[in-house]
Amino acid sequence: MSTTLQDLPPVLVAGHTSSPAGIEAFTFGDAVPVLDSREVLDYLECWYNGRYYDPPLSFDGLAKSVRASVYLQSGLNFKRNMLARTFIPHKLLSRAAFEQLVLDWLTFGNAYLERRRSMLGSTLTLSPALAKYMRRGKDDQFYMVQAWREEHAFEPGSIYHLREVDINQEIYGLPEWIAALQSALLNESATLFRRKYYNNGSHAGFILYMTDPAQNEGDVDAMRQALKSAKGPSNFRNLFMYSPNGKKDGIQLIPISEVAAKDDFGSIKNISRDDMLAGLRIPPQLMGIVPQNAGGFGSIRVCGQRTRTRPGAPGPAQRVDR
Repeated sequence: MSTTLQDLPPVLVAGHTSSPAGIEAFTFGDAVPVLDSREVLDYLECWYNGRYYDPPLSFDGLAKSVRASVYLQSGLNFKRNMLARTFIPHKLLSRAAFEQLVLDWLTFGNAYLERRRSMLGSTLTLSPALAKYMRRGKDDQFYMVQAWREEHAFEPGSIYHLREVDINQEIYGLPEWIAALQSALLNESATLFRRKYYNNGSHAGFILYMTDPAQNEGDVDAMRQALKSAKGPSNFRNLFMYSPNGKKDGIQLIPISEVAAKDDFGSIKNISRDDMLAGLRIPPQLMGIVPQNAGGFGSIRVCGQRTRTRPGAPGPAQRVDR
């Protein structure tokens, strides 16, 4: 004999109560993902597939996430440019190769240098290997995996691996900005929502409630056609309605979309931006962000001071600015 929901007492149905009158009230819990932002970080370990270790996170996903926010990509490029500015080119490592090495390390927390040798065994050059496709095997063996079953095995001892330390595993490194990943995705979602909101044209939406008996069917059809033509491109048009002998509340304009679309766009953008800047540890002045207050962000120069005694001048040491 089958048992239905109505056959069970209210105490046996979670969140479900009923009354003899037939009114029912029940609630559902919020949707919980299988792996949310915090639980994902608990499974950051590398799995060995028999050839090499798989990375704890998808490097392809990290590469796409960098372009999710202008602040994240701009911050990583700024760090790369600052390091490249102070780099002294070497005969084995060019400036362009160094920029690629630094960008891989900042983006993925891993950087690889391949030592290419001549026929006599001497080192010809140090070439960066793209960290997005590099995989580490056992016994100092490295592979470049660009697609499934497309592997290139490097000569043992020819790859130098620079990694950002991680507390969960010691095979691959993880970038330090990974804690700001959710803020970058939230920033992207807010921008995409606002773009879809404007492209849809519904920001000018409203309900035209007409109860005036002075209107005839021809006037109603004309009003309907005028409202249809105000949708889409060249919207924000003005409409004129003339109602002789009409009542005060015969025609009412009830806006709906502007009230429902209060998504705090500015607050979401600013808060997620601050989180990304904190994760990158870059002052907002260096990112080209315009301050909203009158005082600005202040100077980022650290004017250290030291003491010295002028030659031939007796007396206590004088403090001068560096």
